Amino acid sequence: MKRGPAAQIVLDRAGENSIATGVAVLDHLLLELAEAGNFGLRLEIAPDEPEAEVDKAGATLGAALRPLLGRRGVGIAAAEEALAMVVLEVSDKALVASNADLTSTNAGGLRTDLAAAFLRGLAEEAGLTIHVRLFEGQDSQHVLEAIFKALGVALADARLKE
Repeated sequence: MKRGPAAQIVLDRAGENSIATGVAVLDHLLLELAEAGNFGLRLEIAPDEPEAEVDKAGATLGAALRPLLGRRGVGIAAAEEALAMVVLEVSDKALVASNADLTSTNAGGLRTDLAAAFLRGLAEEAGLTIHVRLFEGQDSQHVLEAIFKALGVALADARLKE
């Protein structure tokens, strides 16, 4: 029997993470997100094509976050030479606006922009407007880490509540 995706945010257990999306680079980025946001994350995605797994991971996390978010949050984070800011707002209009174009990076062997696909699924399921601004960064892995860390900080700033 094939299980559907499941996500759980554990607010009082930062550092207790169990992440299995089927895309190793995404697992790493979600661990960075949870650590930066100071919450535990349990996320399991049933095996599928990697691009579909990224979309499902964003949507599944978004569904788990939706009831926990306040109105807005801002996060700024660095990873090596990369510096990113994420601003999010709970909204009826799911939207991702970003100046970071990572379509040519093929992170994790994906044919699409991993960050854009994940953030789109997250925004749609959580009902968020998400703005991503990359201030600095050349190495695509560092850029992705900075974006996901900044997202974690922004989620924490959005007053995650039980």
